[in-house]
Amino acid sequence: MSPSLFEQSCLEGAFAALRHDLICEDGPRISTMRNYRFAILRYAPADEFKLRGEVRRLSTDLIANGWVVLSISLQRLLFDRVRAQGGDWIERVIERERSTAGQSRERGLAYLKTKLAPLIEGPTGISADCSKVILDFTAANPDRTERTLALIGRAGALYPFFRSSALLRHLDGKTGNVPVVLLYPGNRVGQTGLSFMGQINADNDYRPRIYA
Repeated sequence: MSPSLFEQSCLEGAFAALRHDLICEDGPRISTMRNYRFAILRYAPADEFKLRGEVRRLSTDLIANGWVVLSISLQRLLFDRVRAQGGDWIERVIERERSTAGQSRERGLAYLKTKLAPLIEGPTGISADCSKVILDFTAANPDRTERTLALIGRAGALYPFFRSSALLRHLDGKTGNVPVVLLYPGNRVGQTGLSFMGQINADNDYRPRIYA
């Protein structure tokens, strides 16, 4: 079996397992902890477009079963935060990054990290934006909370400025108990370790169930 077919089979199997655990008579069971409804669906970064197809199929299936699917793009949230800084700020950062990257790529990347990390990290960063999307929906639709799924995707846009384990940690307790699934591009290392984009050292700081 070729590597591409093997990865595709793993991806389809992960989504099949996730769908099975979501659509249960007694409610979603993506976690063994009652008040911790988080899960991670890992996929190979090269399978981004295959992943999107699987997301569309899962969403269509869930909606047909009376669910609401909130698709949250981390890329869009990041761009919104950058645009909120204003055009002058963006131009200054671009010019400085070009200048420092001209000296060395590493210096350019390090500079970008100093400018983007404050917009992304911590409890008031991207996690707060994700929480707001979910809580705004549940506040407006309290009767649909039990059949709502939040799918957080496009995490690759935050590489290498952010660790997804921190995102889930800051989201804990701030989602109205809505099931949340993070679509994670990377490699699995052991039973609980994940390497973001297959480039970052494996992080074992994950409590959620990993579908892979």
